Amino acid sequence: MRLWPQAWGAVGSAWRECFPLQGHEVARWFPGHMAKGLKKMQSSLKQVDCVIEVHDARISFHAHIPLSGRNPLFQELLGLKPHLLVLNKMDLADLTEQQRIVQHLEGKGLKNVIFTNCIKDENIKLIIPEVTELIKCSYRYHRAENLEYCIMVVGVPNVGKSSLINSLRRQHLRTARVLFAERTINGLKEVYVCERPLMFLLDTPGVLAPRIESVETGLKLALCGTVLDHLVGEETMADYLLYTLNRHGLFGYVQHYGLASACDHIEQVLKSVAVKLGKTRKVKVLTGTGNVNVIQPDYAMAARDFLRTFRKGLLGQVMLDRDLLPAC
Repeated sequence: MRLWPQAWGAVGSAWRECFPLQGHEVARWFPGHMAKGLKKMQSSLKQVDCVIEVHDARISFHAHIPLSGRNPLFQELLGLKPHLLVLNKMDLADLTEQQRIVQHLEGKGLKNVIFTNCIKDENIKLIIPEVTELIKCSYRYHRAENLEYCIMVVGVPNVGKSSLINSLRRQHLRTARVLFAERTINGLKEVYVCERPLMFLLDTPGVLAPRIESVETGLKLALCGTVLDHLVGEETMADYLLYTLNRHGLFGYVQHYGLASACDHIEQVLKSVAVKLGKTRKVKVLTGTGNVNVIQPDYAMAARDFLRTFRKGLLGQVMLDRDLLPAC
């Protein structure tokens, strides 16, 4: 039997002050290929001049660590290498507090930050000059005589690492001869992205931390597609998304789905979405006179569409970490 949470905030009343996390947990998701990928990354560090860490701009910071869901294993991986943080998918994020976000990250030691939209190549031209300057201001361990730069791109899954590489190639290889476009080093693909300076990027697999300690951080990562949906539950994720949108005063879902008004009850919202999309199914219900076929909304399909619509940016720009922004 489906057990829905209480509708803390009915239409016209205050929205939920917090999301009930009791009974929820984020599954361990550190497959073998992630462990192997991390070892390959560590063994390739000697040949790396700079590390570009890509993250989702919608989860830009956390109260205790610089970035929600940031893999702490990257801290050891980065070591003494110059480091550039790229906050991708800026088109999906609410960046009205961008300056305060940057200041907060700088206070955490992340001084080189660029916001990007790799699909539309926004701010991509800033990356190569920034990386070049970082390398020039650092010591190139055992690589002083090497004229080419090797840059490692790291990040958790689905933040746009490959999109970043493709965008850089579009920006810097339009007129250049593409020789040795790809090669392999220690099992990692090295992609040629720039002629002047001669630069290659090491494309690495997305690697999560072996365990995500915070359930709410796990929910944010899941909404951004970093954690597989079925490990968290699509309807739980849809409920957390509804809670977040309402708390932030983002009611784009009302207009998008043609709802009568905003609502804090996920069952009502998913029912309306299912009816709007024509997603219903027959369910047998046992009554005193026998089994009866009843038409019910397909809540799972509705939740799936709700999440997909959010990820496309059709519900508006969102900053999932906004509540964690330090006070001025």
